[in-house]
Amino acid sequence: MNIFLKLKHWQLFILTFGIPVIFEIIFMREAISGNNPWMFFKYFPVMMIIYVGIIFGWFYALGTNLQKKLPETVKMNLTRFRWFFFIPVAYILFFCWVIFNIPGNENFMLQFNPLIFLAIFPVHLFCMFCIFYCLYFVSKSLKSVELQRPVTFSDFAGEFFLIWFLPIGVWIIQPRINKLFNTNQEISF
Repeated sequence: MNIFLKLKHWQLFILTFGIPVIFEIIFMREAISGNNPWMFFKYFPVMMIIYVGIIFGWFYALGTNLQKKLPETVKMNLTRFRWFFFIPVAYILFFCWVIFNIPGNENFMLQFNPLIFLAIFPVHLFCMFCIFYCLYFVSKSLKSVELQRPVTFSDFAGEFFLIWFLPIGVWIIQPRINKLFNTNQEISF
């Protein structure tokens, strides 16, 4: 069983929002005290990879493990979920790699190129669609497992928006996940 299914709501909140905020405070302090505001972009990929790893790890753990608990009457395409999951992950990792490896990192924001924007824009929109599909898939799976029947969007709209706005939703969704997977063991840091 995945560790994300065992975490308590407060532990998941600290991992998803506490650690990135602490990193941001440290990086911003270093950028300001070092009189180098572009230093933030030097460490941004590290912070982004940590955040994306935790959030998308949680999505993947839910999407794949909830499939095992779905009733026979509910059919959901796990292969499509995996494809739509890995596309934005690859895009974000590639984006972080590009930022991290730009020579003269300080000047890349000053060099706007409309052709690069036109190339990235449709890919970015498709990745947003993929992320929304993952939200849809996880929230529908969760509600289908809880109700043990096929559901419509009106049945799981609340879960969809709670997962979308995770800083609030983690406090409501994760205890339900813990209950579904009956994780009585405490996870300590």
